[in-house]
Amino acid sequence: MHLLPLLLCALLIPLVAQAEPQAPDAERQAELETLLYQDCGSCHGMTLRGGLGPALPRDRMNEYSVEALSHLILSGIPGTAMPGWGALIDEADARWIAEHLQTDNPLDTVDSQE
Repeated sequence: MHLLPLLLCALLIPLVAQAEPQAPDAERQAELETLLYQDCGSCHGMTLRGGLGPALPRDRMNEYSVEALSHLILSGIPGTAMPGWGALIDEADARWIAEHLQTDNPLDTVDSQE
């Protein structure tokens, strides 16, 4: 009778203890940066100042959590031109892009100069 709680714990602990995805290595980060400024830049502008898609300044990106931005990157936005990139990148890659947009983004605000 006392085995049931132990069995449940053994089954649930791996689900609860899932680690965050491992950050991409330096080579992959360079590839992701190229993806961001070229592929994403084809809609959001090569300098992220906007175009077909909205501008992506750091101050705007920091209004969202890394998780929310990652989800948006992976899944896209239905009914808009924003595709989901989940077939081409994984969760760790999407998190790196989201964090880059929030911290290393050269565009501080839409009004800032590069």
